[in-house]
Amino acid sequence: MENFTPVSALIGGAFIGLSAVIMLAGNGRIAGISGILGGAISSRGDERRWRILFLAGLLIATLLYQFASSSPITIETQASPELLVIAGLLVGFGTRLGSGCTSGHGICGIARFSKRSFAATVTFMLFGFITVYVTRHLLELGV
Repeated sequence: MENFTPVSALIGGAFIGLSAVIMLAGNGRIAGISGILGGAISSRGDERRWRILFLAGLLIATLLYQFASSSPITIETQASPELLVIAGLLVGFGTRLGSGCTSGHGICGIARFSKRSFAATVTFMLFGFITVYVTRHLLELGV
């Protein structure tokens, strides 16, 4: 953890929590990104419109941050493109299997004391720990 910045992490977490509260209070919906994306693909009319605007806001916020920031955003990975595609497909499969993602269960569900979300989040975290251990220590992939 060589680049851990607690102040920016706290500010970012507060904004994520605030956006989840605004979404639930204003729209009556859970801010689960996988559900919002899935609904943007399959829904129609106003239901689809707010979902597309929400997703666009995620992208636009990144661009605004890049514009306002003094340093460019760089993303480096040691994983091959093939491994990233496989990982993305596995995450998508797990999201469907768990009926939601970390944002829906981990942020919104736990805040609502959902037993299902507690179980899902523990499962996400456990398999994340296992994956890091296996890839870094057993397979020595360094990812």
